[in-house]
Amino acid sequence: MGNNLLKGKRGIVFGALNDMSIAWKVAERVVEEGAIITLSNTPLAVRMGTTNDLAEKLNAKLIPADATSVEDLETVFTESIEALGGKIDFVLHSIGMSPNVRKKRTYDDLDYDMLTSTLDISAISFHKMLQVAKKMNAINDYGSVVALSYMAAQRTVFGYNDMADAKSILESIARSFGYIYGREHSVRVNTISQSPTPTTAGSGVKGMEGLLDFSERMSPLGNATAADCADYCVVMFSDLTRNVTMQNL
Repeated sequence: MGNNLLKGKRGIVFGALNDMSIAWKVAERVVEEGAIITLSNTPLAVRMGTTNDLAEKLNAKLIPADATSVEDLETVFTESIEALGGKIDFVLHSIGMSPNVRKKRTYDDLDYDMLTSTLDISAISFHKMLQVAKKMNAINDYGSVVALSYMAAQRTVFGYNDMADAKSILESIARSFGYIYGREHSVRVNTISQSPTPTTAGSGVKGMEGLLDFSERMSPLGNATAADCADYCVVMFSDLTRNVTMQNL
């Protein structure tokens, strides 16, 4: 049961692939809290995953798009505003992929073309998303944009590879763009550093099972689940945090 924390709000959730995805859990929770949303993922992910099932379940329009393409992002915001009947109140960026990790290239033997792809997909896409939204004036005042990060942005986590660099850039973008967006349009921009989570993307990280066990033992409250992260996102999208911005949480 929801508490109508997001009643009357419109949102876009990027990155839901299947029911293991954090973005999937977020989409379910924000709708439970009264929001109406659109969903977006790459055309390949839409074909390979089960996002269509989620869209049908939540009565949400699904907009296939490449988040590294400015033109595609413009389409997502335009179609979302049309489908939802007004400007956007919140956006979730849950996008990350490393070809180097997939190809099992170690950090001291990176393919630099693959590194460029990692950074573009996992971090620069966040800047493009924010820049497109700002230029289109697509987000309401005191709207909220959240991107999912990980502690490897600040600490060494063996096996996380070039995704650590991407998450570091992602958090920097949140601070730098968040300052401008906040001053000019009162839009909040934050990142959430989620616990290790057994998602489809996370399964490609070397030593993931050991990392999950280590984190569970080290944390006094244990690992936060995908559902816990979704709850946190609900709070960040709500008016309860209307003065919180430029933070890694």
